[in-house]
Amino acid sequence: MAGRELTSTRSPRVKAARRLAKRAFRRRERRFLAEGPQAVREALALDGVLTELFTTAEAEIRHQDLIAQAERSGVPTFRVSGEVMAELAQTVTPQGLLAVCAFVDVDLRAALEPQPRLVTVLAHVRDPGNAGTVLRTADAAGSDSVIFTDASVDPYNGKCVRASAGSLFHLPVVVGPRFDTLIPALKESGLTVLAADGAGKCSLDAALDKGTLSGPTAWVFGNEAWGLPDEILDAVDEVVRVPIYGGAESLNLATAAAVCLYASARAQRAGESS
Repeated sequence: MAGRELTSTRSPRVKAARRLAKRAFRRRERRFLAEGPQAVREALALDGVLTELFTTAEAEIRHQDLIAQAERSGVPTFRVSGEVMAELAQTVTPQGLLAVCAFVDVDLRAALEPQPRLVTVLAHVRDPGNAGTVLRTADAAGSDSVIFTDASVDPYNGKCVRASAGSLFHLPVVVGPRFDTLIPALKESGLTVLAADGAGKCSLDAALDKGTLSGPTAWVFGNEAWGLPDEILDAVDEVVRVPIYGGAESLNLATAAAVCLYASARAQRAGESS
């Protein structure tokens, strides 16, 4: 099964992988860590993305198929001790499989060239768990791409990768565009740009009723605590609020994103079938 065994946390290979927990090293090397069998499985489905695999002896037994697939693909695979895995992993209870992967993001032009129908934009989103959950939700709702603006969290942050549950490997992800150039690019691609904000004059119900969501749409979601800045709200085509029918003060970011994205997905599919 796994090749050479690594038992020291001082191993150069282990130290090189551990450095990828820091954003500066990820950017420099354009590599990141993906932990757990789901992430490993999805990374293996993409040619050349998984570059190294670390596994414990216990995980070798539980996930023989994944390790065999990695070895057939020519991925260097290393058995490590529990101490080494604890050093590499970013979770309290490691699952025993950890991959080093190449970045998978694409540039904005490549993401918009296929004339997308649904695009998800994260602007000033700082919480990696929320960002990863929105990425997973966007994938489930059929979003054609997810865009992280320059002021948002790194999608290769370990918590974000885990929260995406493999969706990071499923759809085009764009990293780092400035909003002042992003909005014109979205509109030039034929997308109606909507911002989700609790202070929006248009409710999601009204947007559905007047057919706003049936065409190509880009949804912009903002910071968990303070929402979207005025310059973004002024630049989009419409600001839409999710109606609150009960006593809750608001919805959290991931829930609001799920409601909005699925509303668009349903409206678009209804339009295609009519």
